[in-house]
Amino acid sequence: MDKKDILPVKSDVIFRLFFADERNADFLIDFLKSVLRLPDDDYNEMEIADPNLLREFAGDKLGIIDIKLRTRSKKTVHIEIQLSITSEMRERIIFYDSKLITEQIGSGDNYDVIKQVISIVITDEDLISASPKYHHHFTFYDKEANIEFSDLIEINTLELNKLPHNSDGTVLYDWMSFIAAETEEELNMVADRNPQVGKAVVKLRELSADERARNLYERREMARRDENMRIRSVKLLIAKNLLAVGDSVEKIVQVTGLSQDDVEGLREVAN
Repeated sequence: MDKKDILPVKSDVIFRLFFADERNADFLIDFLKSVLRLPDDDYNEMEIADPNLLREFAGDKLGIIDIKLRTRSKKTVHIEIQLSITSEMRERIIFYDSKLITEQIGSGDNYDVIKQVISIVITDEDLISASPKYHHHFTFYDKEANIEFSDLIEINTLELNKLPHNSDGTVLYDWMSFIAAETEEELNMVADRNPQVGKAVVKLRELSADERARNLYERREMARRDENMRIRSVKLLIAKNLLAVGDSVEKIVQVTGLSQDDVEGLREVAN
């Protein structure tokens, strides 16, 4: 199989197809253990909630494709890949986790029925820009008193772009390398380092040869490109309007997120 034929695990649709497949449960558990601090027996019964991908992907809409599962002790684990960071991403994560908390309580229930909600958010851009670490673990915490208030909501961030070139010797590094890999060479390196991930590489090659998986990936990428084009068109229109009222190039770049060359080009055309 050519290098270009390997489907990227960091594509949300491929990540879901791979890790939500019950035949790959051992890989999912090994990945979770490398990220989370749960008791070992919590992994003995992992139930994937709503395992059907096609329903979520109907109509080629560019929604969030995630994995939700419950552990033996009924904790909820939510995994999602968002390669591009949006300005409201942190607020959305907290809002979504809060919904996963509140939906556990029915009429007449006491608060002690609430079980922990854990998010794993994988990005390919800086989400925690103040730190060079690629894994962060957040709970409700008083940093001045060094006291944790509650871990009822736990958020783990994994930033692929911060992965160092050389291995740090952790299993998490190996799984992150597997997710980030785009070529056979990169996959072979991590497979040589970690036998369990090596087995996952074999399964990924099988998935990459599956026409249904490739079709889903191509549809997802087409939807993503269309969305990016739509967003760029809106930004260009806003930039044109701001130029028309005399705003500076620097301000327009800050407001729209366009490059300075883009805005300068629009100004030249307008003149």
